[in-house]
Amino acid sequence: MALNKFGFYNKFTAVEGKRDALAEMLLEAATSMEELEDCALYVVSLDDANKDTVYVYEVWSDENAHRASLSLEASQILIQKAKPIIAGVEKINTSSSIGGKGIS
Repeated sequence: MALNKFGFYNKFTAVEGKRDALAEMLLEAATSMEELEDCALYVVSLDDANKDTVYVYEVWSDENAHRASLSLEASQILIQKAKPIIAGVEKINTSSSIGGKGIS
């Protein structure tokens, strides 16, 4: 059980009526993460019960790799683009992934 990748689950609350636009931006971020070896998963999900909520589940080789990804130009552009339609961000949890489908 030595894998222990850094994972976390965030809840994004969009400004009313802007959830789909925010989800599209987060999907753009997911696409840019495909090129990063340190990013094992970047999953965007919609909340069926709350029409302003989007969840993102990420798994990284370690916390420093995630932090470094936030300084990439593509990340910075998307963050600035999304800020006006984000009403709030809440870290739901962090975890240490030890394996499973999609985690090697």
